[in-house]
Amino acid sequence: MISQALFVGFPYVAIVLAIVVGLYRYFDDRFTYSSLSTQFLENRQLFWGSVPWHYGITFILLAHLLAWLFPSGWSALLGGVRLYVLEITGWGLALMTIVGVVLFIWRRLVNARVRVTTTWVDWLLLITLFVQVVLGLWVAFFYRWGGAWYVDTAAPWLISLLTLRPQPEYVAALPLVPKLHILVGVFVIALFPFTRLVHLVTFPITYLWRPYQVVVWYRRTRQA
Repeated sequence: MISQALFVGFPYVAIVLAIVVGLYRYFDDRFTYSSLSTQFLENRQLFWGSVPWHYGITFILLAHLLAWLFPSGWSALLGGVRLYVLEITGWGLALMTIVGVVLFIWRRLVNARVRVTTTWVDWLLLITLFVQVVLGLWVAFFYRWGGAWYVDTAAPWLISLLTLRPQPEYVAALPLVPKLHILVGVFVIALFPFTRLVHLVTFPITYLWRPYQVVVWYRRTRQA
């Protein structure tokens, strides 16, 4: 019963929330459907946090996605020394994401102007992302060869959810930390439509045909 609630009910609720609330927010308050960037308030610390975070999380999510969509090809890819390379690369990417999210948190703590624009949802999201990447690094370090056993546990579980034939037994037998990693990931999906993460599904394709604009920086001289 607990496994059904955590690994069947909870994921479906999170997905419904992400879609329904996301669409409602898009049509009802489209101005907030962005990252609500604070770059104009502070840029240097944002840069050093944003670069490792975006590079690290992009490749980590891409690896998860490829293993999910092409499990047989992924398993064949991980033969021999390539499995070691994937493990070491995964550790490095996880450390990059941790550095990035820690700098995000630090920036909002020490910069008064950025802190004023930070909501409780922003703090909840940052803390959740920090916990998630730490759990991911823990899984990668203490439960070796995750790239290999992922295709026999989490991947078929995700496919079963997608095909509306949920089979929680694929992940219910995992150790506690991998299960927490999965559940926190589902929680991130539930948080998605309430946070700045919605900018992930917005693509500025209008820039392809929009007339260019000239930006002129105006600064008064000291004498003026």
